[in-house]
Amino acid sequence: MRLPSILLSLAFTLFACAQVPAAPPEPETQLIAQNGTILPEAFGIWSSQESGWILEITSDGITRWQDTMAACYPTRQDGPTLMGQIEYRYFTPLDADTAKFEYLPSDGHALFTRLEDMPARCSDTPIIDPVTLFEIFASIFQQHYVFFDQRGIDWQAITSKARGQISHDTSEEDLLSVFTEMLEPLQDSHTKLIATIDGTPHRIQFGLGETLPKVRASIGESPWLVGILDNLMAWLDEGAVQTGNERFIHGTINGHIGYIQIFTMGGFTTAHEAGTPEWANDEIKALHNLFDEAFAGFDDTDALILDLSNNRGGYDAITRAIASRFLDAPSEAYSVRTEWEGTLLITYTIAPYSDGPVYIKPVYVITSDVTVSGGEITTMMLQQLPHVTVAGRRTRGAFSTPLAKPLPNGWYLELSNEIFSSADGTVYEGRGIAPEIILPLFAENPPVESHLTSLKQLVACIEDETC
Repeated sequence: MRLPSILLSLAFTLFACAQVPAAPPEPETQLIAQNGTILPEAFGIWSSQESGWILEITSDGITRWQDTMAACYPTRQDGPTLMGQIEYRYFTPLDADTAKFEYLPSDGHALFTRLEDMPARCSDTPIIDPVTLFEIFASIFQQHYVFFDQRGIDWQAITSKARGQISHDTSEEDLLSVFTEMLEPLQDSHTKLIATIDGTPHRIQFGLGETLPKVRASIGESPWLVGILDNLMAWLDEGAVQTGNERFIHGTINGHIGYIQIFTMGGFTTAHEAGTPEWANDEIKALHNLFDEAFAGFDDTDALILDLSNNRGGYDAITRAIASRFLDAPSEAYSVRTEWEGTLLITYTIAPYSDGPVYIKPVYVITSDVTVSGGEITTMMLQQLPHVTVAGRRTRGAFSTPLAKPLPNGWYLELSNEIFSSADGTVYEGRGIAPEIILPLFAENPPVESHLTSLKQLVACIEDETC
């Protein structure tokens, strides 16, 4: 899930002999709900244009409304993905009319403006008319999707063509078919529609790259992964381990090259409910413990391979924690905004990890078209460092945290609305990050063996000093 922080600054011009004004007190961040009681300071109606959300907060809790150009309607936070389940937990008033809402403390950038009243267009009357549902669907993308140009999409043309296929008598099956046709050209794996019709679930998602669809259609994803891991663990030096809830592998190669593979950005522990502050703290601690264990065996290594070729993404704070283990000085990491001409919501600067070892010898990051989201953010940060080289295949090109936009008929929609930029301003959404060293990763024939073949090729390159 993607939930970064806003940094506020106040500049003063100082003149000789002038009295320096006292700095204003830092705004206090508080829990919205504690022991079943809602924070009175958070009561009211709050609107975010960035997300098209209205939060109605009363003593009974939070009601989230979806505010679209076609309709404004209430939804529940009980979606089929994590982004559609968690609700804001923290509230920071910035002034009388503006506040910051966060899922986790000091890790959010959602700014909301207070409204005097609920907009007149908002209604809790059920919406089931196919024509209205279509207009809501189309307007959500028009309002919030930010990568039409990057993906070569004429959304107005797509909408106009699809509108002619919709009437008040359109069935759910036909409506889903129209929505599917509209989504397919985007080829964006962070954009998905999950619908249930007559008890049958449907998941509409495109842009998964070439590898996963081919593997799933041939030997199957589980046999593919098992085969890759069996080959890998047999080839690594004695003492290599798969740990961290099976999400983290570390070992050495030929006694002098360190090896780490990370499959997800999080999921290393199971002690707490995902999305809670306790979970976030434990995940970061667990990650650093894993790196401490790995680095303890890397003192005599000449280089390190960080394998993200099968990384499926996850919690953004984990990506920044990983980057901190490869720094010896603070480094600007990336920026986030929701409009191409808009101001940056936040720019992250990562400091070196201070409570354990860091690795600043040569590092080789392996990527593929399976590498997505948090795996790509990590790659984007690390490739900017002088001792890091990216090898493998181009990443998938899906960075944005999915924006949850449930539809009023119970269908669940997510789409990309955040623009991630590297420190030099490059945006890789829709095209991915290209490697400097090409490897035959996940070739169709053989899909399993090509991973180990690629590792051996990279090791030979490192040992021959030709990389």
